[in-house]
Amino acid sequence: MRIYLVVIDESPEAEAALRFAARRAVKTGGTVEILALIPSVEFVAWGGVQATIEEEAREHAEGIVAAAAGQLVAESGLKPSITVRQGDASKIIREMIAGNPDIAALVLAAAASGPPGPLVSHFTGADAGALPVPLMIIPGSLSAATIDRLS
Repeated sequence: MRIYLVVIDESPEAEAALRFAARRAVKTGGTVEILALIPSVEFVAWGGVQATIEEEAREHAEGIVAAAAGQLVAESGLKPSITVRQGDASKIIREMIAGNPDIAALVLAAAASGPPGPLVSHFTGADAGALPVPLMIIPGSLSAATIDRLS
């Protein structure tokens, strides 16, 4: 089965990427994998404090993913797979793609203005040609109607 991998966060462009991936998945008989990334927390001397910080970050990411998944089900009928991981974003994405041959594309969205965002910058950088799946970059400035028309 064709899987579109989407990295979700609180940015408006993440919604554009998810909408595009969902529309493509419906049209191609595929599905969507939503990935929420939790940045690594700097070491805190008191273990209990660090554990609390990490748990709060995980709960926040899970809330973002749950909202995105609910929106996806309501709009497209697709029930996505959900992954929440902590660590280096580009490394986690590469590991997920390497570990699942059904991932057909990585779908990211660029910010509507200014720099495109760290993941888009990373995956379009020096080793862009080494990614084993297509990278789809959705302009964050596209309206929902335009995304629907294009996907």
